[in-house]
Amino acid sequence: MDRIFSPKERELVRLLQDDIPVTASPFADIAAAVGLTEDEVLEKVREWLADGTIRRFGAMVRHQRLGYKANSMTAWDVPEERAEEVGRILSAASEVSHCYQRPRAEGWNYNLFAMIHAATPEGCNEVAAALAEKVGIEEYELLFSSREFKKISMKYFAEQD
Repeated sequence: MDRIFSPKERELVRLLQDDIPVTASPFADIAAAVGLTEDEVLEKVREWLADGTIRRFGAMVRHQRLGYKANSMTAWDVPEERAEEVGRILSAASEVSHCYQRPRAEGWNYNLFAMIHAATPEGCNEVAAALAEKVGIEEYELLFSSREFKKISMKYFAEQD
């Protein structure tokens, strides 16, 4: 769907894609900066989520600053009929920041992936073992991060009108 954004909507997108203010009323603060009410901002975000203009709205946590120095993308071999169930369980773990399903690749029989964060690599192994027991899946691999290359979101309407 092609959409024409008004100047206020463009400014709202610019503000929403940056860090949300850490205040008692962040959306009221954003609304004031754009010249809208808090309710108008929240309604616009709901509208954009509903029509697919925004696919998701979330927070990016800098896990290293919180003391999580080890990160492991854990690849799981899950029967297709259990993928949604297992994915929900894995993603509910506090040590898992994101979880997603992908098609199996030739020579790589894993289809569910969960990013585990812990203070140490051993901690990641312990979390994965506990999750494996919880979901009843024995086939998984931990792929440890050795370097982080990018942790920024795409920017839209970055130009100044």
